[in-house]
Amino acid sequence: MDTDAQLSERDRSSAPDPAPPGGEPEEGSRSARSRGRGRAWWHAVREAGAAVRAWPGGGGPLRRAVVLLTACMVTVLLVSSYLVQPFQIPSGSMRDTLRVGDRVLVNKLAYRFGDQPRRGDVVVFDGTGSFVQDEPPAENPVTALIRKGASAVGLMRPGRTDYVKRVVGVGGDRVTCCDRQGRLMVNGHPVDEEYLLPGDAPSRVPFDIVVPEGRLWVMGDHRSDSSDSRDHLGEPGGGTVPVDRVIGRADWIGWPLGRISGLKRTHAFDGVPEPGPDHGPAPAPGHDPGPAGGRGVGHYGGGGSDG
Repeated sequence: MDTDAQLSERDRSSAPDPAPPGGEPEEGSRSARSRGRGRAWWHAVREAGAAVRAWPGGGGPLRRAVVLLTACMVTVLLVSSYLVQPFQIPSGSMRDTLRVGDRVLVNKLAYRFGDQPRRGDVVVFDGTGSFVQDEPPAENPVTALIRKGASAVGLMRPGRTDYVKRVVGVGGDRVTCCDRQGRLMVNGHPVDEEYLLPGDAPSRVPFDIVVPEGRLWVMGDHRSDSSDSRDHLGEPGGGTVPVDRVIGRADWIGWPLGRISGLKRTHAFDGVPEPGPDHGPAPAPGHDPGPAGGRGVGHYGGGGSDG
């Protein structure tokens, strides 16, 4: 009798708690609530994703036009910032290779993977610290934004301190004007510059300079109308441009339609030897410039246009 009572008591103690009236057991209730919250969260995520996917195509033509325009602008800005940037030619300093109003496409990848500017390359560079000694005044943020957007499609000059010139000397080169035939000499080798504007002389005054390492000596193709390295001989850097200020190489003309073409590489510098001690150092500043063919340091004052 006592044994039966004990067994009945154990059975009652091991049985699960009864469910509350009209409900499920507590364990099942918690599990159901958890599953319900999970389904609700997943449903909300799916609805948000569907709304994002449907937004560009919904809302009528105005919304679609705004989305398309925004996507195009972002793409153009990314391409202009990292790959190819249009540059509007502001002056005649590079005639007849480039003319006023031409839009050249500047290859920003040309020197990004270890390559260096070579003699004869047409480059776009930031002249701050070389052609422009003082930092330009801060630009209004709205104006700067408009300029950036317009320059990305070649409607404006990218920056007030940006220039386009041809590389004549690289680090270590000795550049001299001129030999008895009026030609520039690079490392003692005369250069026949077929790209010069017809009738233009390589330079009106003599000069003699050794280009420091990591810098470039640049000149315009329209020498009598170009403000270039010659104009800055007496300034810090001696008119040379730091390689790390080069934005890219001008490889193509993209506008106007009638002038669309690639810029051909010149062979004028093919015979120039590498710089070496045989070419001698440039004379000290202040040395009286001799006649053409001499070794004096000329101070050019052409007063040509910039750009």
